[in-house]
Amino acid sequence: MVLELKEKEAMNIKFENFIDTLDGEDIFGKCDRVDEVLSSGVLTGNEGLGMVTMNKVQPDSKIKEKDGHIHDVIMLGSNSYLNLSTHPQVMQGAREALEKFGYGMGAVSNYAGITEIHKELEARIAKFHGTEDCIVFPSGYGANIGIVSALCGKNDVIINDAANHASIFDGCVLSGAEIKVFPHRDMKGLERILSRLPEEKTGRLIITDGVFSMDGDMAYLDKIVELAEKYHCRIMVDDAHGVGIVGPTGRGTAEHYGVMDKIDLHVSMLSKGQGGLGGYCASTRKVVQYLRLYARSYFFSTALPASVAGGLNEVYKLLETDTAGRKELWEKTNYLKKKLVDAGFDIGHSQSAIVPVMIYNEPILFEMYQKLRERGVYVNIVTYPAVRRKECRLRLCTMKDLTFEQIDKAVEILTELGKEYGIIKK
Repeated sequence: MVLELKEKEAMNIKFENFIDTLDGEDIFGKCDRVDEVLSSGVLTGNEGLGMVTMNKVQPDSKIKEKDGHIHDVIMLGSNSYLNLSTHPQVMQGAREALEKFGYGMGAVSNYAGITEIHKELEARIAKFHGTEDCIVFPSGYGANIGIVSALCGKNDVIINDAANHASIFDGCVLSGAEIKVFPHRDMKGLERILSRLPEEKTGRLIITDGVFSMDGDMAYLDKIVELAEKYHCRIMVDDAHGVGIVGPTGRGTAEHYGVMDKIDLHVSMLSKGQGGLGGYCASTRKVVQYLRLYARSYFFSTALPASVAGGLNEVYKLLETDTAGRKELWEKTNYLKKKLVDAGFDIGHSQSAIVPVMIYNEPILFEMYQKLRERGVYVNIVTYPAVRRKECRLRLCTMKDLTFEQIDKAVEILTELGKEYGIIKK
């Protein structure tokens, strides 16, 4: 039976209630309180988090539940959209680099941590985006934190889309800059902020995701470019979920809008469509040079393993020639979206391989998430703090190697549950 909201409130299990240390409590006291809730048997949405995968990233997967039970699932929760993490050419590139350089670099990039393979990767990414240079970070989260906190400071202002990734906001806080936020994709809201900035505040950076990770929609980069030029701002685009997927040749949201040469900082992760690990910023030679010296998450982090860089070089060979399977991915993505809409689900305004299925009711979300996994469909759960509770949803991610039959089966199971819980009309 669906847990009533008043029962949830009575148990005081909201995420934000466990952030602060209570009066008279040791700093580990909140850890005890979280453990008490998670051990209570009440659904919290955490039941499927931390599942152990038993095979390579692929549509037909096996996962191990927390109780040790292993079972099959259709994987609709992976960001490896193009299945490049298991592409033979990519795996061979990783093997060769592993044999030559070992499994770890043992030093930060500015010391003895990079190889010719790393430099080749940076050159390939720069060429892909049409920029002078590129810096590769060993983590995507660290990339955003390092880029923003290095380039912005107390004399600057950063203007964010409200739906930007958490790592961007964390970088903004670390920078010490003034932070402004406009409603999601609201260009009038953005201009209101820009028009009110003091003339003396000349250090201005607009930051937006390219493809937004929770909604799957795209930023209006054409409009953002116009406003940036009008109000003398720089632009940073984090296109983690767009590179390799959107745009006429898969070069991302900026290519989709025809503004690749207007973006100052082309940022992306190497762990989504690329299927690897890390993040990067492609920009001018001078900007990249500055980041190598001032981005603390780069300067003080051990370099990306050569095996990962070797695999990513092969990834970018495929992306450069648009032979990574983007067209096949879109066939599966469009098929999934149509099936969901035909079944009666609200999937928002997705323009990517991210497909939200709106639930709007957190207790129902928790139960559907649990039952989907039990019936053999793995999806991601999204609620506070990633989105507002009243906008909670399941997030489905398509992969190139999904079969139409697997999509049919997954939608069939999802539809049965959607009807059972009143999410769609019977």
